[in-house]
Amino acid sequence: MINTGKLAGRTLFITGASRGIGKAIALKAARDGANIVIAAKTTTPHPKLPGTIYTAAEEVEAAGGKALACVVDIRDENQVRTAVQSAAEKFGGIDIVVNNASAISLTSTEHTEMKRYDLMHHINTRGTFLVSKECLPYLKKSNHAHILNISPPLNMAPHWFGPHVAYTMAKYGMSMCVLGMAQEFKPLGISVNALWPRTAIATAAMDLITGGEDTKFYRKPEIMADAAYVVLSREPRSTTGNFFVDDEVLYGAGVTDLKPYACNPEFADQLFPDFFLEMDTTLLEKYKDKVKMSPSPKQQVHPRETLLDSLGRLRV
Repeated sequence: MINTGKLAGRTLFITGASRGIGKAIALKAARDGANIVIAAKTTTPHPKLPGTIYTAAEEVEAAGGKALACVVDIRDENQVRTAVQSAAEKFGGIDIVVNNASAISLTSTEHTEMKRYDLMHHINTRGTFLVSKECLPYLKKSNHAHILNISPPLNMAPHWFGPHVAYTMAKYGMSMCVLGMAQEFKPLGISVNALWPRTAIATAAMDLITGGEDTKFYRKPEIMADAAYVVLSREPRSTTGNFFVDDEVLYGAGVTDLKPYACNPEFADQLFPDFFLEMDTTLLEKYKDKVKMSPSPKQQVHPRETLLDSLGRLRV
């Protein structure tokens, strides 16, 4: 998807931006000439996970943006506050917040250790709330203020709770921040939305867990980056309180061929579905004359349980 330059000069504070979806969003905005604050914990290379806040900053600069690498554990209030202040001092403010950092443990109640429960809730729900809260004074001053949470629509079907209630509670906490903050910040002209992928997304962390065997059934992080770019380019007052899905955003923006986003185009009709979304056949009907590749009611979709078995425990 071609950049339009609408984020040129804007400052984005992105959590978990050293790799994966967060870094992809950072690089997409950087191509507009945006200022990117990389707020993450990784300062030294992981033995099996490439990328640090410093290598991500180098990539941002190479893409045409300006970067600030901040060591941030979003569970730590002082670290978050310091990073936000440093960002505002360096770039003159903050326009956009992307709450991407997340922790996941796909375990039942009996098998969820409380330290794992606390980790998910402290990073997903509390971290999202804290980062948004600390950035708020600067967002109030921006004429293009956005908060975008990488979190799912609030699907209350019991089967999304039963197998991993602790994770669902924590992830839905991020989505509830969207509902509440969109309403609270609407008079301020601050847009608050959520974005979620239709399918599993290929990241280094996913490869670490699955051994890279299932990557052919994933889409690339760039689909989330392009969808985020569309949302964040919109006028804030006209777009708030929404739960967006990546492919729907792109269809609406005129992108009709999603096959390039597939890690392996040969398996583009067999993609793993992501959590919290049901098969949407109405979307296919809406775009059936335009879309070259989209979810089909007849396609062979790998069952959710297969992905559950592959993932186990993952922190991204």
